[in-house]
Amino acid sequence: MNNNKLGTVNILQVSVQKMVQELSLASFTPDVDMSKKMLSRTMVHRPGLQLAGFYEYFDSERIQIIGRSEYGYLNSVSEKERKDKILRLFENPLPCVVICHDFKPFTEMLDVARNNSIPLLSCKENTTEFAGDVIRWLKFNLAPKTTVHGVFVDIFGIGVLILGESGIGKSEMALELIKRGHRLVADDAVEIRRVSSAQLIGTSPENIRSFIEVRGIGIMDVTKMYGVQSVKESQNVELVLKLDIWEHDKPYDRLGDGYEYIEILGNKVVCQTLPVRPGRNLAMIGESAAVYHRQKMMGYSPLQALNERVNSSAKEG
Repeated sequence: MNNNKLGTVNILQVSVQKMVQELSLASFTPDVDMSKKMLSRTMVHRPGLQLAGFYEYFDSERIQIIGRSEYGYLNSVSEKERKDKILRLFENPLPCVVICHDFKPFTEMLDVARNNSIPLLSCKENTTEFAGDVIRWLKFNLAPKTTVHGVFVDIFGIGVLILGESGIGKSEMALELIKRGHRLVADDAVEIRRVSSAQLIGTSPENIRSFIEVRGIGIMDVTKMYGVQSVKESQNVELVLKLDIWEHDKPYDRLGDGYEYIEILGNKVVCQTLPVRPGRNLAMIGESAAVYHRQKMMGYSPLQALNERVNSSAKEG
């Protein structure tokens, strides 16, 4: 089993402004510059204990969510006490505060947010729904990320990353796969994010999405040529195919009795080396590799089945 490494871990930040735009949040503080407010935590926080006065383990760098419980508690205390509690909370360097259930902010909260340049936001969802949505969004946007030179396609629902030297035929293989009904995710530059210890997601840089370069022809717009169904925005990275110039004296796997892995951002991905020479139908081999990978993930081994058949025939003979 070989284990090669690919990609360097880079920790990202994302602006509150991007979150507001992509999650369709409303802002009560339009004068606050949200583009300079950065998010770096993948989890959120409900400051119920802090409003009650406990700040010992308070992570002020998380998004603060005001739900029905927090809002009801603030509504139950006197105006002076409410103001003191809000002042104490907002004196921390909060990236933003989101009020759920479409509740209107207390006057004291609105004034303090403006004075401290803290974005005060609103959403219509209930607290649980919004927390789930924003955590998923944060995990994707703050995931460790790397850019890989290769081609990424969806073959029968399997995310296949095609690697190899420049000019070896990666884009040509992808183009033939697209003609067969499969979908392009990215050509030339593949952005890969590690959203969990078991999941890598590959996407294309937005400025080159749906474009593919074929040497001798030039830049092609896959969407215009083959329709919107031929392109996919993102896909899990599940299999890597490395195209390698055929060498007669080089040993290649002929039985499929072992696993080769490549490490991407700390996650291991099954990797198969495909020798390339004139006359080989790489698109068909790519399809077969994807189906073969799915079979093995489902617990079926053709080599084991063949061995059992041979052994059964020998016993019968």
